[in-house]
Amino acid sequence: MPFAVKSDPCRWDCISLGEIMLRLDPGEGRIHTTRQFTVWEGGGEYNVARGLRRCFGLKTAVVTAFADNPVGRLLEDLILQGGADTSLVRWAKYDGIGRSVRNGLNFTERGFGVRAAVGCSDRGNTAASQMKPGEVDWDSIFGSKNGSRWFHTGGIFAGLSESTAQVAAEAIQVAKQNGTIVSYDLNYRESLWNAIGGKAKAREVNQLLVRNTDVLIGNEEDFSAALGIEPEGVTASFDELPVASYENMLRQVAASYPNLKLVATTLRTARTATQNDWGAIALYEGAVLAVPQRSVEVLDRVGGGDSFASGLIYGLLTGKPAQWALECGVAHGALAMTTPGDTSMVSFAEVERVMKGATVRISR
Repeated sequence: MPFAVKSDPCRWDCISLGEIMLRLDPGEGRIHTTRQFTVWEGGGEYNVARGLRRCFGLKTAVVTAFADNPVGRLLEDLILQGGADTSLVRWAKYDGIGRSVRNGLNFTERGFGVRAAVGCSDRGNTAASQMKPGEVDWDSIFGSKNGSRWFHTGGIFAGLSESTAQVAAEAIQVAKQNGTIVSYDLNYRESLWNAIGGKAKAREVNQLLVRNTDVLIGNEEDFSAALGIEPEGVTASFDELPVASYENMLRQVAASYPNLKLVATTLRTARTATQNDWGAIALYEGAVLAVPQRSVEVLDRVGGGDSFASGLIYGLLTGKPAQWALECGVAHGALAMTTPGDTSMVSFAEVERVMKGATVRISR
């Protein structure tokens, strides 16, 4: 049965709320030895909106905040290249050195073989982390004046500060009041929560926000760390992911949060940094849907889960069966991991080819 979304005319198909950072990528090198970086824009919530726009052709917008300086304007330019609407971006006055507000930086190396990927974020005191309830006119955004069929946010934005969790809650409430479907990606990041209460605080915040969402997305670690619901028989290294255990976990999640219409988790077994087993399962209308793990070659794993989310959301937004949406998410995530940067660089035609099991013979 297709997923029910708003049919009324809306200005946007999806709005994402989250922090967008400037990613500095040493390519094949290391952060601590490189002499040059390539820059990208990236953010867990933003990557979903960008994927929906660039790969799937939907109308998307981002709600975030930047310090108004050349770095912030570079981020805006990168977002514009990705096609997402920037009219909802908030600009904070810059003090000249970043004493009161700044833009976040994310240094990320891809890893290779036995050398794991490494992320080193520099995001304290950013404009997005200082967003507060009442600053964004959500009634105008989600109401009849504009409207959005879907709203996406997640645990990264909620973990930036006490106030960003409140902003997320405020946005979710107004979206729901206006009939907008809400998705939430748990996206647990230990570095975000360590200094403010660890897993206990993460669970407190995420449990509150999940109670008002429709679609919940996570990975092999998120449900345990962010919600306290653990799959049985899974090792700390996640080197084996028994599907039956994840099916039971999804049913526990659904029982604890009866508001959820669909719960999905990616399944990633990292054999090496460049060879992963990749798949997903979901629970929808009481039935478990699955895309079995298959071996995929990885150039840059960062953003693979976000691209999974955008493919899944695209399928649900366009009235496709939930199984098709899950397969679309897995294919889009796998393809996104074949290119550098956080965001998808692939076309919908390429996603469809992978979904159909096409060969990788040269296309010319």
